[in-house]
Amino acid sequence: EVQLVESGGGLVQPGGSLRLSCVASEFTFSAYAMSWVRQAPGKGLEWVSVISSGGNVIMYVDYVKGRFTLSRDNAKNTLYLQMNSLKPEDTAVYYCAKVLTDWPLDSLDYWSPGTQVTVSS
Repeated sequence: EVQLVESGGGLVQPGGSLRLSCVASEFTFSAYAMSWVRQAPGKGLEWVSVISSGGNVIMYVDYVKGRFTLSRDNAKNTLYLQMNSLKPEDTAVYYCAKVLTDWPLDSLDYWSPGTQVTVSS
């Protein structure tokens, strides 16, 4: 079965940085678009970013543009989210997710367990 294992979450002060990693297995990682989604306390799911299989197409929600950078290393089956200039509003559980196809706007069919990111002074 598809497995997505995250690391890198934690507590950081406003203005700080974190890098999330998501190691994928049991599917051909290099053939699929991948996405990050988050859920803030008391809020619904929010799509954050998506990257195509080869990394040539990358999209972000407006709120994180200029602060977050999505990347992938297909040789390592790993997806990354570099988060800079973090704000308290970024506090959420972050999930990496596999996209059904290589179309970036397609549905998400497998999700990681989620990792907590807390931005607080």
